[in-house]
Amino acid sequence: MTKDTPLHQAMGNRHDYLPAAGRDVMLPFYDLLTRLLGARRVHRSLIRQADLAPDTRILEIGCGTGTLTVAAKDAQPRADVIGTDPDPLALARAERKIHGRTGIRFERAYAQDLPFPDSSFDYVFSSFMLHHLDPELKPALAAEVLRVLRPGGRLHLADVGGNISAADGYASRRMLKNPHASGNLGDGIPRLLRAAGFDCEEVDSGVYRHVGRVTFYRATRPA
Repeated sequence: MTKDTPLHQAMGNRHDYLPAAGRDVMLPFYDLLTRLLGARRVHRSLIRQADLAPDTRILEIGCGTGTLTVAAKDAQPRADVIGTDPDPLALARAERKIHGRTGIRFERAYAQDLPFPDSSFDYVFSSFMLHHLDPELKPALAAEVLRVLRPGGRLHLADVGGNISAADGYASRRMLKNPHASGNLGDGIPRLLRAAGFDCEEVDSGVYRHVGRVTFYRATRPA
């Protein structure tokens, strides 16, 4: 996310990124809030869909305070796991969750400019991050994820979006009017990922009471 973008201005941030909790002052409440919104359930679904193999490398982009990154490590202890986020305050909290685990670390990085060599990872996770990016940055993000994945590697992504309708409830009706979620509606996410070179499919979709419709995608770098 670039400085002085519309989203940056709308949130009133002093950073060139959107803080994990929207504002730095809200960070102490971030884990509680995301749990109430159903993030843990989404994380469990992403990890189940990924069916993580041992002795692989896993990356989470936009990891926030690292809950999904740590869950991926616990699901596959023999994997090398990295979480990235541009928010140093969130990463400091993520570091505290390691609790003696090895083969897991956190690095400050922007998803559209990842500091890793080509073909570095077998899996990439993204949870509730894409809709925060400004539209002009999303193709760069997709290209970066494709670059760092090995041939046959997979991106597992969950976000508000997909085939949202007013019948999905109040939260979904709000998302239909949210300009920052507009790129996620319908087939917006598959089109974005296929344009970057991925093979992409929708894996699951369901309504979460407080955030609306959440849709899961699996995008594979062609072998």
